Order: sequence, then structure tokens, then C-alpha cells
Amino acid sequence: MARFPKPAEGSWTEHYPELGTAPVSFYDSCSPAFYALERKAIFERSWLEVGRVEQLPRNGSYFTREIQVADTSIVVVRGHDARIRAFHNLCRHRGNKLVWSDFPREETHGTCRQFVCKYHGWRYDLDGACSFVQQEGEFFGLDRSGYGLVPVHCDVWAGFIFVHLGETPRQSLRDFLGAMVGALESYPFDRLTERYGFRAVVPANWKIFLDALQEQYHAPIVHRSQRPENFDDAMQHGGFEALHYQLDGPHRMFSSPGIQPWQLPADQIKPSERLLRSGLFGPWDDSPVHPATAAVAGTRPGGHDSFGVSLFEIWPNFGIQFWQRGWYHTYHHWPISHEAHVFECNLYFAPARNARERVAHEMTSVTFKEFALQDDNLIASIQTTLGAGVLTTCPLGDQEILVRHLHKTARDQVEAYEREGGTS
Repeated sequence: MARFPKPAEGSWTEHYPELGTAPVSFYDSCSPAFYALERKAIFERSWLEVGRVEQLPRNGSYFTREIQVADTSIVVVRGHDARIRAFHNLCRHRGNKLVWSDFPREETHGTCRQFVCKYHGWRYDLDGACSFVQQEGEFFGLDRSGYGLVPVHCDVWAGFIFVHLGETPRQSLRDFLGAMVGALESYPFDRLTERYGFRAVVPANWKIFLDALQEQYHAPIVHRSQRPENFDDAMQHGGFEALHYQLDGPHRMFSSPGIQPWQLPADQIKPSERLLRSGLFGPWDDSPVHPATAAVAGTRPGGHDSFGVSLFEIWPNFGIQFWQRGWYHTYHHWPISHEAHVFECNLYFAPARNARERVAHEMTSVTFKEFALQDDNLIASIQTTLGAGVLTTCPLGDQEILVRHLHKTARDQVEAYEREGGTS
């Protein structure tokens, strides 16, 4: 499905005729029955990004991930051999959660030589092998070699750690990511390690929030408060048109036009941004990796010399957004019900070289959080109306092609699962 249409050739959506142009049903975002199916059809049959290698800086480092959509918890660990592995986070004796700190439902991280169960003291090496059973002689023919931790398929791409919860992945991680996402591998992710993050429980289906992030048709209206009034009026009248849209299998991306806030007239720049030389689009001054990041052609598959942002949505729930000024952020959408999910966002910069750069990064982070929460508040209102069934379908414009593609992909995978005999 990877194609490279040009706006001069006409509508973006019409370059992908398999999507159609008819109004789209959002039944998949308000139905408990559909959610029960997509838990199995999507989240237990796809590669899921769970963290970065920088979270495991040394042998023995670990972190846990609560994946409620699959009713499981996993622990990801760098072993004594430096290999990164993942396991279901449970003791093989009686199923006690193995790795947790103060509260068993909260994620945790740390460093250890082995994992020890808090219930009966069974121990496990970092490669998952069961190394000790309390009062082992009182068990009946117990062979510890058959009671290691239950492994989870785990692989690393460009420093991102992915897991697959199925018994046998149908594709390797690289085949799953495909050519469009694979072209991002040369981006210097490993040099952008100063991280700012936040998470929130959002009272909306995971796809509804994803919809808001992968189209900017709404931006001139919803995000008006991000700019002075005269600037926002100009945006509203001008609307929004992306530089490029592209689909590749279940993944999708868009690039927006470049914006250089520091070149705007003084009355169109917030005083705080002028003072700190930073804002929503990032620090104004060059970082140690900028403009080198702009040379990574994979971030602009449309071939444009510059862009404001390029957002890559990696199926099913992970997004990477590149910014013109040489930094990036990631999104995660972790479903917890048919009408709620955990939204996570992490912003990554080159490590600050002085206090001014550190404050500039913080300014971008708090401005971006405000930007994201504006979407959060809005999409909660959408969820409250969907369940009434008043709207059976909704018309989508050409700037909403990625929304159309997301919902078609979800429906296609659930239908394929059902044809194979899968149930909830």
C-alpha cells in the first residue's frame, strides 16, 4: 500500500481506492462487543512498543509494563549477557505478580541480580530460569527446569523495545514495520535522551484520541489559544492542508508545513516564548543534532525540503512525531475498556548543555502538554455521544484520510480474526 501521491494529482484519499470515500461508521469505538474482539484480534496479534533501551542502561536493569487490554503484566530486563528479554510478570508457583514495589498494580523499574517472589520466595535468573524453590524437597517430582518464567516475544528496532503477546508472531518485527517506518532507523534516537513524560486516563476509546492526533483539520479551531488572536484568526480562515499523507500496510503518516515561530512578527509571539526562545514547536536555537536530523529522508517521505512536523502512526497504538527543530515525541494509547484508555506521551531532546537549553526544553514540554490536553478534553465529549447511536456514519474529508485508514484497518483485522474462528 506504500505509494507516493502528489497533491497536483488530486485528492489524497482517491490515491487509495481501497479506502473508499463513503461516510464511516464509528461503531468500533463505542461497542463493548467490538472492543472484546479487538483485544484478541489486534493487541494479542501485533507487535507493541513498550519502552526504550535507555530505560535498561546496564545488565540487571528492568522495568514492568501493565498491559490491561491483554489482561497481563510483563517485565522487560537486560540480562547478565546484555540481551534484552521480556517475560510475563508472574511466579510459576501460584501466579503471584513477581515484580512490583509498593502497589502491585503500578509499574516499576530498577536493577537486580535475580527476581524473587514476595509470596513464597521462589527465585528466577534474569534469563528466566527458575534458580531456587523454597523447600524444594517437599514437592512431588518437581523439575525446576520446567518452571522458568513464561517468555514473551521481544525485539528491538532503533532502540525501541517491542513485544508480541501471541504464541508465534506471523511476521518478524522488521517485516511488521515495513519500508516506510523502517526508513526512520537512521534517525539519531540514541542522541536524544533527555526525556519529559506524562500520562492520563482518558474517558474515550483509544481510536477516538488517535483520530484527533492524526489529522490537523481541527487545529485552527481547537488550538486557537496557543497563539495570539490575530494569528489564530488567520489560521482559521486559511484552514489546514498537509504537505504529504502516506499509508504502508497498517501504518500511516502525514507531514505538515514548516512553521518558524521566531520569524513571525513580534505581536504574534507570546512574551514567554520570546523570553525563553522556545515554545510548542521546540527550542528556537540549534541543538547538537540539528540540522543533521533534517537530513534523514525517512522523516519526510514526500520529498519536501522542510516540514513542521511528521507524524508516523505505527499500528496499533504507537506514534512517533518528528519536529523541524531536531527533537521528537512519542504517543501510546493503551485501552482499558471500550470507552477509556491510558494516554502516554514522552518528549525527547538532545541533553541540555546549559541552564538556558534546559529551560527551553521545559518550556516546550509544558506548552505541548497544554496542547495535548486541549485534544483530551474535546474527545471526551465525543465519546459521550457515540453510544446513543444517533449517528450511524460520519462524512470524512480529504484531510482525514488517516482517520479513515485507522478504522478500516481495525475492522479488517477483527473481521479476519472472526473468519479464522476467533472469538472474544
